[in-house]
Amino acid sequence: MPVLPFQRPFLIGVVHLLPTPGSPGHSPSGASWLARAREDADALVAGGCHGIIVENFGDTPFFPDHVPAETIASLALALSSVIDRAQGKPVGVNVLRNDARAALGLCAATGASFLRVNVHSGAMATDQGLIEGQAAQTLRERQRLQLQTPILADVHVKHAVPVGAACLADAARDAVHRGHADALVVSGSATGSPADLQDLETVREAVGPGTPILVGSGCTLDNATQCLGWADGLIVGTALKHDGDVHQAVDEERVRALVSAVEGA
Repeated sequence: MPVLPFQRPFLIGVVHLLPTPGSPGHSPSGASWLARAREDADALVAGGCHGIIVENFGDTPFFPDHVPAETIASLALALSSVIDRAQGKPVGVNVLRNDARAALGLCAATGASFLRVNVHSGAMATDQGLIEGQAAQTLRERQRLQLQTPILADVHVKHAVPVGAACLADAARDAVHRGHADALVVSGSATGSPADLQDLETVREAVGPGTPILVGSGCTLDNATQCLGWADGLIVGTALKHDGDVHQAVDEERVRALVSAVEGA
């Protein structure tokens, strides 16, 4: 079973890509989106983050599942650049909205260390429509590609509501025991929204101490210690940006401060 390349407690900083080629917000006048990715990676490394995850965050509106070839190519460029700057720190990928197959291919091609999948099992109603988990296909593709790349699976992912009556605890157990997720991600209702501590407790009690749990949104200096009472690590984007604005560049001093809080937890 693949193992996360981190020691508890840990902080994964997010490189939110600006709109990439082909997306409605992309500006063809230059390669500023790739330059920003490099700058953000440098700030995360200098600030002491334990790992980095790259997302095509600027590519709204998202495809619900399969992204086009130019998006995958852009992510490959970004991942290669970030990995080159990461100084050996683990780098992962999340292909938004839910293209786990593309993420696996990117890991195989670039050597990325892990992937996040927003809907790995179950089904969620989202602004992209109904998204169904593809755990069976994802696990078989990982096996075919001979990867040992951990899958970080969201449980009741943000910007979505679950379809059916599955409670959070049941969804967590299914993701681990039936979907074979290697770690679980618990988030708030939207980007930058804090996770409910009761939800973290529920998921921890559902899957036990053997499954790593990460908080996937809304972590700040104010609540990091509380979150780490139940979680093993944090994935943080918004709080590491200048002025806490998700659209700004990463602020090295904010990274340094949050890393210090995490390591002291």
